[in-house]
Amino acid sequence: MEETQTHIKNSLYKDFVEITKARLSISVVISTIAGYLLGFSQEQPFQWSVLFLLVVGGYCMVGASNVFNQIIEKDLDAIMDRTKNRPLPAGRMTTKSAFILGIILTILGLAILYSVNPKTAMFGAISIFMYVSLYTPLKTVTPLSVFVGAFPGAIPFMLGWVAATGQFGIEAGTLFIIQFFWQFPHFWAIGWFLFDDYKKAGFFMLPTGKKDKKTALQTILYTIWMIIASVIPAFGFTGRLFLTKISTGIVVVLGLWMLFYAFKLHKEMDAKAARKLMIVSVSYISLLQIVYVLDKFLR
Repeated sequence: MEETQTHIKNSLYKDFVEITKARLSISVVISTIAGYLLGFSQEQPFQWSVLFLLVVGGYCMVGASNVFNQIIEKDLDAIMDRTKNRPLPAGRMTTKSAFILGIILTILGLAILYSVNPKTAMFGAISIFMYVSLYTPLKTVTPLSVFVGAFPGAIPFMLGWVAATGQFGIEAGTLFIIQFFWQFPHFWAIGWFLFDDYKKAGFFMLPTGKKDKKTALQTILYTIWMIIASVIPAFGFTGRLFLTKISTGIVVVLGLWMLFYAFKLHKEMDAKAARKLMIVSVSYISLLQIVYVLDKFLR
């Protein structure tokens, strides 16, 4: 009896982790934490309680987005090898149960983020709306879905700043722009090496719809835009968000590292190069956030 109960608990936990895409959700929350650490100041001091609420509320909102996404794409997920064993297509969870979970996570997330401040809740609501109502259905219609999805995908980094300050200004906008441009090479790399699997479900992820030189060239161009956006704080135009020369140099080196793999994709035009670019892009955004935070505390 106890073994059965333990098995059920483990199964429920595993399904919750999968349907909320825990690894993705945690990475998004870490991005939000970085934004919060950059945002607090003497006027708006650091508060563990606010950070805790931001983490819990942020996970609820991202988790809810992923739940609704999987409800909408249940039949398509069943077609793709990568997703066919998710709780809904595998039949381990009903659509009704998933919908209830999504509603609970949405209400909890909005309430918790509202307790931080109203603007944080507003941007959280915008994020979940754009991801579920715009990005998800557009994936089977147009490659512009990546452009639309880049908006909710870029919100978490700036959300931390808004949570710390209660304001959306040039600093939060800059954090948004950095992560906005980063989305393109990151998701196009994923769209490249998962092209065949996505094609089964009719997902349009690459800008030209094909694994061609034009797609690879656009990946390079958006990587360059990302690098430019990442060093803007070094020029003193972005209020309290500022980078020292040393940190700027590190950010440039990180950007050139990612740009190298974007050029490599253009040269080799294969799934291996695309996968490598994806891995490097994840490392890039994580290391960039670490550099930004360390620069604030060590300057």
